[in-house]
Amino acid sequence: MFGSIRNIQGELLEYDFLPGEEGRKDLVIIGHGVTANKDREWAVMLSAALAKAGFASLRFSFSGNGGSEGRFEDSCPNKEADDLRCVLQAVSDWQVTYVGHSMGAAVGVLVAAAETCILRLVSLGGMVDTADFAQRKFGDLQPGNAFMWEKPECPLTQSFMDDMRTIDSVEPLAKSIALPWLLVHGSADTVVPIEESERLYQQDAPHRTFISMPDADHVFSGPHAAIMAEQVVDWLQANLAS
Repeated sequence: MFGSIRNIQGELLEYDFLPGEEGRKDLVIIGHGVTANKDREWAVMLSAALAKAGFASLRFSFSGNGGSEGRFEDSCPNKEADDLRCVLQAVSDWQVTYVGHSMGAAVGVLVAAAETCILRLVSLGGMVDTADFAQRKFGDLQPGNAFMWEKPECPLTQSFMDDMRTIDSVEPLAKSIALPWLLVHGSADTVVPIEESERLYQQDAPHRTFISMPDADHVFSGPHAAIMAEQVVDWLQANLAS
C-alpha cells in the first residue's frame, strides 16, 4: 500500500496494513513497546477490531525490533521517535491517529508534542517516567553485559539507559498536547504504574479521556485485549462523530 518505509538511517521498517472502509482516509498507526514488535496479540486484535469498524490500520516494528532492519542495541525512545516520523511522512495524505503501547506511547508523546500530523493520540499502558522505568527494571544490570528481561536478543545498552535518563519524563511535553487523547491502563499493570496515566489525565488540558481496566495487565492478556480494542474503537467513533 505504501511501498517500502525506511527510517533516516535507511533501515527498512516492517509493517502490516489492514484496510478499512473503502474511500475512508482515517488511518490508525500502531506502535509497540520496548523489546516487542508489531505482532503482539493486543496489536493484532486491535487492528482486526479497527478493520471491522471501518478503520484502516498500520502496525509497524521499530528499527531493530521484529523484522525491521537495524540493531536492537541502537533502540531507544528518540530513535524510535524518528522512526515514527518517517512512517508519518509515508502516510502524509491520511488523517492519522497514533496508538502507542508502553514505551511506544512515550514515543507518541515525543512526536505529538512537536509535530502536527498526528490528529488523535491513544496511549495503552503508556510509559511516562522513562528514567524511573529504566532504573526500576534495569538499574541493577550492567549495560553491555546483560539482557532486558533475560532476552538474549535484547541486550541492555548504555545508550538506551542514557536516552531514558535524558528524557526523564514525558509529562512536561504532555502539557502542550491539546489533541483528543485516550489513555487506557490496566489496574494490574506491574510494568508501568497506572498512576502515570492518571497524572496525564489530571493535567489541565481538554479532550482527554482516561479508562482504567480492572484486572488488566500491561499487555492486556487474555480477554482484556478484546475489551481494550473495543474501548479504542468506541472512542474513535465518538471522537470522529463529534
